[in-house]
Amino acid sequence: MNRVMSPLDRLLIGADRGLKTLVRGSATAQRPNPASGLARDDSPAHQRRLAAGLMRVNHTGEVCAQALYQGQALTTNNPRIKDSMTSAADEEIDHLAWCEQRLAELGSHTSSLNPLFYAGSFAIGALAGAISDRVSLGFVAATEEQVCEHLREHLNTLPKEDEKSRAILRQMLEDEAAHATHALEAGGVDFPPPVKRAMTLLSRVMTKTTFHL
Repeated sequence: MNRVMSPLDRLLIGADRGLKTLVRGSATAQRPNPASGLARDDSPAHQRRLAAGLMRVNHTGEVCAQALYQGQALTTNNPRIKDSMTSAADEEIDHLAWCEQRLAELGSHTSSLNPLFYAGSFAIGALAGAISDRVSLGFVAATEEQVCEHLREHLNTLPKEDEKSRAILRQMLEDEAAHATHALEAGGVDFPPPVKRAMTLLSRVMTKTTFHL
């Protein structure tokens, strides 16, 4: 018989996952890195700095996604939604690990602002989960749509020679698009355009600040 976890149990598990999300080197991918086996690129320094900035933004986006899912899983009372959020968070860990590995290869680092963005995303996720499952799932769908837009932009911006970063982002795009679709199919509300535009403005703050920091 499975033990029913108390709110404190879930909080402690969430705190543990939070530490693993924020501590460098703690994320372990379950799937092979899409960039494995690709030839090392010898891009000029300015192109590597550009790629590193983009991958740092994407890494922070995955930190936010982890926090969002964990916050929602903490406050929802629907076991099916909780399992869905936990499964999505597990897949996002792959993205975290891949981005961190690529940043290391580029001689760069993850963002120093990650704890701040994690805390804010966790709070938003917990609030959305407490309001209703439809709102929670709708927020997932809208967030993943934003992430997909960023990934498409970055695929067009990356130096052409950087096939390793490109391979990672392509797989991430496929996964994030699936998360958005699943959230809507599970009953998530499709947020109106004004809400999505406001979310776009907030996401721009994250991308502008973490590109360098």
